[in-house]
Amino acid sequence: MATSKRTLGTAAVLSLGLASACLMTSSAHADPDHPMPSKQDVAQAQQAVTSKQGEVSQIRSALAAANSRLQQASDTAEIATEAYDGAQWKADQARKAADQARVASQRAVTARAAQRKAYVQGVVGNYQSAPQLSALASIAKANGIDQVQQQTQAMTASQKALNAQYGRVQASAALAKVTAQQASDAEAKAVSAEADAKKKRDAAAAAAEQAQSEASGIAVQKKQLIKQLAQLKHVSVRIAAKRQAALEERAQEKAEAAAAAKAAAEAAAEKAAQEAAATAAQADAQKQAQEGAHTGDLPTGGDSSAPDPAPTKAPSVSSRGVAAALAFARAQIGEPYVWAAAGPNSWDCSGLTMKAWEQGGIDLPHYSVAQYEQSTPISMDDLRPGDLVFWGTTDSPSSIHHVALYAGNGMIIQAPHTGADVDEVSMYSWEAPNFFARP
Repeated sequence: MATSKRTLGTAAVLSLGLASACLMTSSAHADPDHPMPSKQDVAQAQQAVTSKQGEVSQIRSALAAANSRLQQASDTAEIATEAYDGAQWKADQARKAADQARVASQRAVTARAAQRKAYVQGVVGNYQSAPQLSALASIAKANGIDQVQQQTQAMTASQKALNAQYGRVQASAALAKVTAQQASDAEAKAVSAEADAKKKRDAAAAAAEQAQSEASGIAVQKKQLIKQLAQLKHVSVRIAAKRQAALEERAQEKAEAAAAAKAAAEAAAEKAAQEAAATAAQADAQKQAQEGAHTGDLPTGGDSSAPDPAPTKAPSVSSRGVAAALAFARAQIGEPYVWAAAGPNSWDCSGLTMKAWEQGGIDLPHYSVAQYEQSTPISMDDLRPGDLVFWGTTDSPSSIHHVALYAGNGMIIQAPHTGADVDEVSMYSWEAPNFFARP
């Protein structure tokens, strides 16, 4: 019975609620100031929201594309800069070689003149003494056979000395000719290298100017896009810019994490492959040793009981040198990137690492490829503070176009690119590096 009363009471409440809803609906339809939205109105509103969301997505895509173009322009400029640094370095090397060849040629010419003078003096001396050394005169004036023999021997020795001197004249002349050709070739190479450096300097300047122009245009475009974004979101431009910066920062963090994970996976795979190869080689050596023991022959692979040679390790660098290099690099943070610059208040990538390690007591060239070639290659797992981290477009070191100083904990100090300042960032802030070396 109690249940029946509760059911009836609930039904009564529902009936009253429905009646009220009907009255409200009727009243709303009847009120001309508050008409109920039609299905078409709802559809149009939903379409407007969707359209607005689409516009926001388009703007954000345009912002991402603008950032990508900016990075591409910066990369192009940096590659051109390092190409110029490389050409200038090669030109300097060629000019030094030409200077050395010229000095060697001048020395050879001087030596040839000295040998020729000595030979002429010898010939003149022999001619002047010819009456006394002639065979007939010697025999005629000789007091005996002993004196004849002595004079004959003197004449023979004099002729031999003269022949030897003539041989030296010929050798010095040949050397002078060779060194003169070498000097000529070296000078031609130096001139060609200097012309190539000038050509690449002009290309680097043009690329830097283009990157700067692109950056200015992109900055204007991004400002306009942020303004449109603010209007669509009904917020101030400042807030829209702040939100967009936060979105880009999160996207950057995700990209860095992905790049770090990929690099770690590749390093692990490479290490596993090396270990597998070493294990296979050891097994093969043991097999050969066993076969040799069965046949009584010595194993071709040597004594399998001998310990494997220790792997080559990169040389250690003094902690004082590392500290000096890092301290110098950090002191330049905030100073602008300028192509081909190596201080004191502006830098390009290899200029910064060169000067940093100069403070650490190691001379490096102002060229990223040469810095790698003159250092000891290491693996990513072996990275220590002060090491050099490189980026190349291929697996060949000749493709290297950017270098930074490893600061530890996955961070680098670098002179990034045109329009940016020296900074300390994650080494995955751009893309994963693919070469590593210790000065």
